[in-house]
Amino acid sequence: MQIQFLGAAGTVTGSKSVVRYDGHAILVDCGLFQGVKHYRERNWADLPIPVDEIEAVILTHAHLDHSGYVPVLARQGYRGPVYCTPGTRELCAVLWPDAAHLQEEDAAYANRKGFSRHQPAQALFTLADAQQALGLLREVDFDQLLPLPGGLQGHFSPAGHIIGAACLSLLWRDQSIVFSGDVGRPLDPIMRPPRPLTAADVLVLESTYGDRLHTHEDVADRLSTLIRRTAARGGKLIIPAFAVGRAQTILYLLCQLRDARRIPALPIYLNSPMAVKATEIFYHHADEHRLQASDVEKLRHTVNYVESTQDSIALCGRPGPMIIVSASGMATGGRVLHHLRQALPDPHSAVLFIGFQAPGTRGDLLVRGATTIKLLGMDIPVRCHIENMASLSAHADQQEMLTWLASLARPPRLTLINHGEPTAADALRACLKRQLGYEARVAEHLQTIDLQAYLGGD
Repeated sequence: MQIQFLGAAGTVTGSKSVVRYDGHAILVDCGLFQGVKHYRERNWADLPIPVDEIEAVILTHAHLDHSGYVPVLARQGYRGPVYCTPGTRELCAVLWPDAAHLQEEDAAYANRKGFSRHQPAQALFTLADAQQALGLLREVDFDQLLPLPGGLQGHFSPAGHIIGAACLSLLWRDQSIVFSGDVGRPLDPIMRPPRPLTAADVLVLESTYGDRLHTHEDVADRLSTLIRRTAARGGKLIIPAFAVGRAQTILYLLCQLRDARRIPALPIYLNSPMAVKATEIFYHHADEHRLQASDVEKLRHTVNYVESTQDSIALCGRPGPMIIVSASGMATGGRVLHHLRQALPDPHSAVLFIGFQAPGTRGDLLVRGATTIKLLGMDIPVRCHIENMASLSAHADQQEMLTWLASLARPPRLTLINHGEPTAADALRACLKRQLGYEARVAEHLQTIDLQAYLGGD
């Protein structure tokens, strides 16, 4: 058996791992590359392996850096099954068409304004591609057997993080290979903690926050202070948020603060059709999150949901103070760009980032202190207040990861570190070796690792 890393090696994006065994090949995760240009360009290049070699795709969760390449794969001719949890299927049914729509919309805007280097600008995949890909999804509940080719067995276990997120365990000749997916946090405000691992002979482990600890700050106090100060200036607070997970978390916190009268009763807008639909999905998966039905109802009635393009344009024209939550979380695209175009030059306004910012993204540049940002073909000066609350991330930090792994009766024979920037991945590798005695390696892009010595088979 072999594993080859086609993405999320040396970076936090583009998650794709090929597992080969006895003449079979399956793909674990099928994500888009995001962030700096040379990563994004990989989305347009041919997949490093022939598409017709892939017999099955397995998704750990719905975030586009783990699932968003499936429509491209379908466009290239893949017609096999794409296995996922029910929650992941529901979210992909929201995320993929929305991503296709945004890409088509952005390409049309670039062509109208003439600022694209490509003539004409094109979408990576279309709505038709997304719909075709959705037809390939096959639901498998947590703890149920995955019907994989060649005698390979597998099952999902809850990973926290977002609705439907899973760790994937593969059983090969009585040996286990575990893909962590993205590991959630034990005390996430809305998601339940990841289920502890029980066994792993080979572990493929994410390392997004492998070199960091989340601060134990009073999130409510810091958030309320920021909102009160922005409101006193008459400005807008723009919160770029991932439509699935972080948008619901920040809306829940905002509703709590309003109920407790710790912030003024400002209008709160969710300007993301994708996030609106994702919020509805929380109703169907009460066993995966901490929210009560009353909490979800409060999200429905306290927040103003903006769905149409006309309403989004109208919102941009309204004066503050107000709070606008909009995708995407790293300010890489979507409606939030139009709000940022207005807010960034305005010293009365503020922008709050609440999750990991991949290097090279606008979010990363802004939290690092950029004074000018390229946005919608224009150079926009940054005069507003920029704040970053990484403690609201949905990823386990280094210590939380160690605690999660402590349930293993014995160390994996091999741990492969992926889904992290080089410094974070290597820090986690060293920490695992020093504190837990793990044999751990950092995965490299396109690297193939033979697992025979660790699994005792071919």
